[in-house]
Amino acid sequence: MATPAKPVDDVYRAGFACFVGRPNAGKSTLTNAIIGQKIAITSNKPQTTRHVIRGVLHKENAQLVLVDTPGLHRPKTLLGERLNDLVRETWSETDVIGICFPADEAVGAGDRFISAEMAELKATVIAVVTKVDLVGPAVLAERLLAVSKLYDFADIVPVSAVSGHQVDNLVDVLVSHLPESPALYPDDVLTEEPEQVLIGELIREAALEGVRDELPHSIAVLVDEMIVEGNTTKIYANLYVERDSQKSIVIGTKGARLKDVGTRARAEIEALLGRKIYLDLHIRVAKEWQRDPKLLRRLGF
Repeated sequence: MATPAKPVDDVYRAGFACFVGRPNAGKSTLTNAIIGQKIAITSNKPQTTRHVIRGVLHKENAQLVLVDTPGLHRPKTLLGERLNDLVRETWSETDVIGICFPADEAVGAGDRFISAEMAELKATVIAVVTKVDLVGPAVLAERLLAVSKLYDFADIVPVSAVSGHQVDNLVDVLVSHLPESPALYPDDVLTEEPEQVLIGELIREAALEGVRDELPHSIAVLVDEMIVEGNTTKIYANLYVERDSQKSIVIGTKGARLKDVGTRARAEIEALLGRKIYLDLHIRVAKEWQRDPKLLRRLGF
């Protein structure tokens, strides 16, 4: 069912591609695997991604700009509506769209809904069956057949971002559908996302580890200040939740969870920046921020 990558021609291609799909379909993990650096946060909680993060892959004959979007979902809050608008706006501006279908889950109503949304778009649409390392050949064949019936995809590629299976082939397929174009970014650019936004996302990822299912949607992070002093960067950040009870969960018994969040985030941020950091992290309660237009603007949505 997987289409072999098309032969690479002599022309230089550059353009934008994005992965879409229902929440937790493996889009961010796939983006990170292709770019080779952690630019989109990953978590086993749905709706982890809130910012459209662009990663740039530089090849000898092409430049692939990957756009990471939030998962399309049925919104329950103003934040949810804005995230869906962001997804649709991104779709309209990309050259290639890869719809991600997790191999370990049956094709469902959410997959059919997203596939139907593609009909109005000018972009080339391919199917990416993710997480193939989690299923056997019989289940994979069943998923590929089910996916092929959803839409007239230009290509169908099964991949595993975790094991690396077919990731290079997927890149070749994406590149083959890009327009002829000069490079869009300088050679040393891996992402155009501001450093403070990436750092805020890494802190939020650390805070998502091990919390209850209802909490992830209520967590937001704002990096207020970054000060470089010698070889150290001091980062002052606030982690926002919606209720006092959620604040207690994040802090943990005698502050143990918050300390763990700080340790985890600091290691990721130091890897991103390539230097030592001092992280000053505080928890704030911003009641019902997901439904408050002013708070949403302040938090970057």
